[in-house]
Amino acid sequence: MRILFPFLAVLVLILSALLGVGALKLHVFFGVVIPYGAFLVFVLGVIYRVVRWGCSPVPFHIPTTCGQQKSLPWIKESKIENPSSWGGVIVRMALEVFLFRSLFRNLKTELRNGKIVQGSTKWLWLAGLAFHWSFFIILIRHLRLFTAEVPKFVMAVEGFDSFFQVGAPLLYITNVIFVIAVTYLFLRRIFIPNVRYISLASDYFPLFLLLGIAVTGILMRYFIKVDVIGVKELTMSLVSLAPKIPEGIGVLFYIHLFLVSVLFAYFPFSKLVHMAGVFLSPTRNLTNNSRIKRHVNPWNYPVKVHTYEEYEDEFREFMKDAGIPVEKE
Repeated sequence: MRILFPFLAVLVLILSALLGVGALKLHVFFGVVIPYGAFLVFVLGVIYRVVRWGCSPVPFHIPTTCGQQKSLPWIKESKIENPSSWGGVIVRMALEVFLFRSLFRNLKTELRNGKIVQGSTKWLWLAGLAFHWSFFIILIRHLRLFTAEVPKFVMAVEGFDSFFQVGAPLLYITNVIFVIAVTYLFLRRIFIPNVRYISLASDYFPLFLLLGIAVTGILMRYFIKVDVIGVKELTMSLVSLAPKIPEGIGVLFYIHLFLVSVLFAYFPFSKLVHMAGVFLSPTRNLTNNSRIKRHVNPWNYPVKVHTYEEYEDEFREFMKDAGIPVEKE
């Protein structure tokens, strides 16, 4: 049921747009009201989550480390794995955001013949990297619909994406990679028992939603044609805050637009918002300089402490008699 309910939910969304536009002629609702509402929910929702994370107290210094900390001069420091400066933090964060470095180093633990065995998860890392980068490139390509003149960098990305030029219209490689990557992420949740055990309906829903967006987009480009000029006229009118519904765009576009709007509105309230949260993770954005700077928990109540200097002043004579070295004679 954890798989069936999300699938049925996406199917209901598709049928809602199909009936709403095809039968009830609610072009303004699905072409103007819902996109504006989804964008507003997306912006306000992300701001709310980021502000809430930013206001969360971090009483402990908890950077994730897996390398040698900076200590004595003759001990080599791991500047990226265990950064003691903000430069190292920036490099580690960049590797995390752009290359998913922690996922690349991740291991899976299995029980084989009564023994615990650890193995690589490079396929998961590759699928995650392919999914995020192909999705990002697809978003860049769609910028041509929101600008009067297509920016040169968008044209360059499109040229690189359609490098192989298979058939006409051009086949974008990211379209294929995106579908394969999302399909792999879905199948691993079904066929890997321990992953299936911890998977919830909220894990399957965005996968079905993304597949629905991808399939409708591919259908529009290669099989069921829509009025591209009308589509750009609509998107430009939305950007200029002067919405206008052109005639004859096609129902399939409104289904695609509705699914995209649902994804945007769902984004701030789901696990997808980790895109913004990664920058606020104290395990990633903190330097590990605990040997250089003293970090005091602000939640600790004031207590009377007995410093070593006070201890030595009190017991210096006894320490000398016992042969214990002292700092002051």
